[in-house]
Amino acid sequence: MNGVTMANPLNWSLVRGPLPIVVTVLGLCCLALLLARRGRTWWTWVVPIAAVAAGGLAYGVKYASDNWVKPFPDALPDSLIAWGGATLLAAGLAGAAFPRLRWRGRVAVLLAVLPVLAMSALQINKVYAFYPTLRAALGMAVKTTEFRPGDRTLITAPAGKALSDVWRPPAGMPTQGTVSEVEIPGTVSGWKPRTARVYLPPAYQSTPRAQLPVLVLLAGQPGSTADWFTFGLKERLDRYANTHDGLAPVVVFPDDLGTVPQNPLCMDSKLGNVETYLKTDVPAWVRANLQVNPNARSWVIGGYSHGGTCALQLGVRAPEVYPSFIDISGQREPTVGNHRDTVDAVFDGDAAKFAEYNPLDILRTRRFPDSAAVIAVGLKDRVYLPEQREVAAACQKAGIAVKFIERPGGHDAIVWLDSLDQSLPWLAQRTGMTH
Repeated sequence: MNGVTMANPLNWSLVRGPLPIVVTVLGLCCLALLLARRGRTWWTWVVPIAAVAAGGLAYGVKYASDNWVKPFPDALPDSLIAWGGATLLAAGLAGAAFPRLRWRGRVAVLLAVLPVLAMSALQINKVYAFYPTLRAALGMAVKTTEFRPGDRTLITAPAGKALSDVWRPPAGMPTQGTVSEVEIPGTVSGWKPRTARVYLPPAYQSTPRAQLPVLVLLAGQPGSTADWFTFGLKERLDRYANTHDGLAPVVVFPDDLGTVPQNPLCMDSKLGNVETYLKTDVPAWVRANLQVNPNARSWVIGGYSHGGTCALQLGVRAPEVYPSFIDISGQREPTVGNHRDTVDAVFDGDAAKFAEYNPLDILRTRRFPDSAAVIAVGLKDRVYLPEQREVAAACQKAGIAVKFIERPGGHDAIVWLDSLDQSLPWLAQRTGMTH
């Protein structure tokens, strides 16, 4: 990133560099100022009550999230609760001090809460690194372009050669890819998805255009089809394309979560026919609206967290559609929290039916000599590091050619983005785009 770009405050990093450090120091100082009052009552009553109330409320949110609402497949990290509790403590202290102060003091304590709030927001964001910059946090990460389907002359790879052997960038080829919002209906499945997105690299936009491979990419849960772009994926794809004469995969971002309150887990169940949507409706729409390589060998499905688990499921349940998959920080099995709750929620307690969809059960009984996979995870991901190692071993035992990637970091967007970036050369070779 050049100096002109970095000079824009919207592009300052929210997870690395000086900004998080400065805001955290300022927030801690303001919290200390809110605590710093003289008087026995303040320290024996107000502070303890505010601390207990803040901690109790923060823990209550965690308990409700983990046990009742369950918006995430995993428990909330304790660090999120700690930082959220810090903000609640600051608000409580300000509220307790407010009645005893004159107007200037009231303004001061209210202003002191803001840096604590900013500090907590930055620290919570660092857990998953979901918003790398202020631009991303404000929803300004990527501009979308109107999608206009249409055919052009195609450059295809002859038998025995890679596409890069015959592709030469034509005059006027764009230097960047485009992102468009599209609707991919559940014609066969009946699934009702949210708006999808598609990335078209420079070599697809030129005349003639290259016949490119397809990457179907899924988000985590909760999540949306815009999340990969929030992380900064477009810049990575453009960078890859710029170093490969405009060649990069066409990337389709379908919605596998919809608007149902319960995660449908990429299965065909009472919660929705998501598997059929991903293996039938999405490929049909892509082939009808995009000039891409129709050969299944040139199709890859991938995702992070829940999306990684979903990619694993499709890779072993529909290898004829997706013989290649990228599972980043996925789970050992589809889950809404634990095995029993998942079987009950999705299949009304029918464990045998669940086993028909569970990748590890399938991998024990089937062979996949024509499949290949990237299994990736963060080295500090205490939950999914052992699970991904188990998944990689099971895939290898079932005959899948596995590339295993371990990245510095935890269960966060930096790991997810870097893992996909590191997978692009593998994808290019696997799909015949390059050698």
